[in-house]
Amino acid sequence: MTQALVLDFGGVISRTLFETHELTERTLGLAPGTLTWRGPFDPASDPLWREMQADRISERDYYLTRTREVGRLVGEDWDRMETLVQRTRGADVEAVIRPEAVDAIRRAKAGGCKLAVLSNELDLFYGAGFRTRLPLLGLFDAIVDATYTEVLKPDPRAYELCLAQLALPAAACVFVDDQQRNVQGARRAGMQVVHFDVAQPARSYREALALLGLEGPTE
Repeated sequence: MTQALVLDFGGVISRTLFETHELTERTLGLAPGTLTWRGPFDPASDPLWREMQADRISERDYYLTRTREVGRLVGEDWDRMETLVQRTRGADVEAVIRPEAVDAIRRAKAGGCKLAVLSNELDLFYGAGFRTRLPLLGLFDAIVDATYTEVLKPDPRAYELCLAQLALPAAACVFVDDQQRNVQGARRAGMQVVHFDVAQPARSYREALALLGLEGPTE
């Protein structure tokens, strides 16, 4: 049976905003160390992140708040989430893509698996022209983006839309996401799952590829 590797984008394929504070500060002309919110890398020091993890605010609420904060730091009014990402990552997309992701995606493709992105905000964050600037996305058989579907994970319909585009049963798909709520949604949908650890990307990709019967990347 054909299998599929289904990936979230932000945090799984790309490095998180938390990991690229230095790049953000340099690009925006901020002093080193200005950005202190660390999300999953230091939840104890990020109360807003803990609010999101407790489902008291949405993921979009979290990033919109951070976007507005950074906008104020540069003396501008940023009221759209994509502003932060596009202003800090638009010039060099490849610089924020995880090498472990590239390796795993190519291994899965070579192993005969289908590939899909299931994202809540791919084009919303990166802009509609982003896909043409990242050739890696050309390897994918399906890209399901809630920017257009308006169906956010972990809504069961989000996974159903992806499965329909892949034309595969849920059990044939391995879903990878860094948000536990989305992983739980995929598990309820019948998919095999990996809760992606942003601090150990190679390990998470090895786990995903092992579920597909493939060898994973090394550390």
